[in-house]
Amino acid sequence: MPEFPLKVLSGSWAVARLAPLAPVPVWALEPCALAVVARTSEELSIVCPEERVPADVQAERGFRAIAVEGPVPLDVTGLMASLASALAGAEISIFPVATYDTDYVLVRWQRLERAIDALRSAGWVVKSGGPERGRSA
Repeated sequence: MPEFPLKVLSGSWAVARLAPLAPVPVWALEPCALAVVARTSEELSIVCPEERVPADVQAERGFRAIAVEGPVPLDVTGLMASLASALAGAEISIFPVATYDTDYVLVRWQRLERAIDALRSAGWVVKSGGPERGRSA
């Protein structure tokens, strides 16, 4: 799987949880590098830039996003498993998300450097998304 390079996105991300029938809020719909809206019968989950999530919304904040540079064909197997395995071996938990074109893993900002080291050790090429390496303000 390491034939697909990875890129660390600039910024800090949050995973928010709203009621299952809540309307998708405007702050989740604005274009950005990564926003994911997923609804089940039990919740509405939103991944988006941390600064967009209002303080009163239930959310886990402080994630960094690592993107697989795609597009990745939908019939590619084992890509997420390879990422997850490398990070699990370094005891780094992930929040995986996918789009039609590619996959992403979110890791806590405090674990980003360790995640990059683990991925590189597993043979992945990891590009920085900018000068920022820690949590954004």
